[in-house]
Amino acid sequence: MDTREILINQLNETISQLFDVYKNMANPEIAVYEEWTAKDVLGHIVFWHESFARNVRDIVSDIKPTPLKGKYSDLNQHCYEEMRQKTVEEIIQRLETAHRVIQENILNPRLGLIPYKKGSRGYTPDEHLDIVNEHIKEHLSGIRKAGKDVH
Repeated sequence: MDTREILINQLNETISQLFDVYKNMANPEIAVYEEWTAKDVLGHIVFWHESFARNVRDIVSDIKPTPLKGKYSDLNQHCYEEMRQKTVEEIIQRLETAHRVIQENILNPRLGLIPYKKGSRGYTPDEHLDIVNEHIKEHLSGIRKAGKDVH
């Protein structure tokens, strides 16, 4: 098994854990960070995961990728506003769809550098998988901690 396969398997496991946490969550409105609930964090993860999926799919399909552009704070505010109107179930469904697109394309040998955001450098598939996995794991840890603080 090569590094990329190992990394996608690790990301699959993290995503699976995320699904389990939300499936068993009594209150997705619990505060995880000062201004974000567990539902907001899920929306944030989905927003960035969908961008990753779009860029990977486009590269493999010989379409010029359209990475997100703008300041992180503005992009995160945009994702918050977009996802706030959705149910947790709808957001999870979007995550499942985006993750499936990543799974279907990430091992394609034609995949080169993946853009992340306009103005930032591109990342190799291995780097991108690792960064995304660590990002989601960090949020997963925060969500789990917030859930424990409620009891």
